[in-house]
Amino acid sequence: MTSSTGTLRITELTAEHAQDVLAIHQLGIDEGNATFETTAPTWEAFDAAKLPDHRHVALDTDGHVLGWIAATKVSHRCAYAGVVEHSVYVHPEARRHGVGAALLDALIASTEAAGIWTIQSGIFPENTASLRLHQQAGFRIIGTRERVGRHHGAWRDVVLIERRSPTVT
Repeated sequence: MTSSTGTLRITELTAEHAQDVLAIHQLGIDEGNATFETTAPTWEAFDAAKLPDHRHVALDTDGHVLGWIAATKVSHRCAYAGVVEHSVYVHPEARRHGVGAALLDALIASTEAAGIWTIQSGIFPENTASLRLHQQAGFRIIGTRERVGRHHGAWRDVVLIERRSPTVT
């Protein structure tokens, strides 16, 4: 990635962004503090799992993908119709330029417009930059699942976060 992040545009994440989105996903995985996953999914698996109205990419002025955000249902039970879980990934060279915040803003806007009242996620406690980013966007820590899973042979904790919509009631 050699492009500048001076100006960015948030748009719908589509198949045309697949290669870059999955590459950024893999970069996050390779850093070791993004997810329990060890490889990025195929585009087909990603596309099938993510809600089409709640996935966005950040593009620079040259159209390069700087990062992405997407949400999935947490349950098919009707009681949870207004709850989604999200993931957000920013290319390492584009971090600290407002990309993550812009992506979270886009997700919040799309979910609130759809009547979704809770966005949640789980973050490794070592991923302090992500925890800070989410707290600045109005997410709160609701607890920690201790030793919830093994990752590269070590037990990992996961900090649970959520954002409750102040407008969707």
